[in-house]
Amino acid sequence: MHIEEHRWHSPHLGREMSLKVYGHWGRPLIVFPCSRGRYFDYEGMGMIDAISGFIDAGRVKLFCVDSIDAESWYDFSVVPAVRNARHEAFDHYVTGEVVPYIRTHCQDPQANILTNGCSMGAYHAVNFFLKHPDIFGGTLALSGLYRLDRAEFGLQGHELEPVYFNSPLTYLPGIDDGVILDAYRRSQIVICCGQGAWDEEALADTRDMEHILKTKQVHAWIDIWGFDVNHDWPWWFRQMNYFLDKLT
Repeated sequence: MHIEEHRWHSPHLGREMSLKVYGHWGRPLIVFPCSRGRYFDYEGMGMIDAISGFIDAGRVKLFCVDSIDAESWYDFSVVPAVRNARHEAFDHYVTGEVVPYIRTHCQDPQANILTNGCSMGAYHAVNFFLKHPDIFGGTLALSGLYRLDRAEFGLQGHELEPVYFNSPLTYLPGIDDGVILDAYRRSQIVICCGQGAWDEEALADTRDMEHILKTKQVHAWIDIWGFDVNHDWPWWFRQMNYFLDKLT
């Protein structure tokens, strides 16, 4: 398997950031790690091996980015507005630095990039897609939380205003711009969740996402797996293989 590792100083984040590339050709996926995770976690946790058939066959090409979650949503020492501002810097890094890099690497200025991630990575995958449907062609999100007033993030309801536009289940109901909705309708949206251990809140958010998208007449493949399907890597391996076979 062709693997590359790259790093550069990000002017948007003011520090060095790293990413890894897996594969020589195929549909580009930008992969966000789990909470406070690293760019090498898909490899370290076994996902790269689990989906190696798709990578080696040139069906997908993965660009695994680093996270700054510890400086944004999980920095409980600062107020919500500061956490949001740090995430916005990350947003500019991804869209202004990583996306152009992916397009250059793929030798395709219009590369149809799919966002991907599990758990916290799924939050990022969905949020980046919904905010930038002009850049990303869809999302493949597994077991994510899609509202920032969940207890995990330490934000209460009255603190949602400063982070409003990064809480998908908060801002999505208010989107009525026809251009944006049409972009969603042209995209591939896959959001999956199990019903087993540690996925209770993710399941609730996934069902809420399904309801909102339906009301806006946006087709999405919302797939709810069984009660034995836990919030854990072995199931994410199976889900990724299942969906990649349908999407690529």
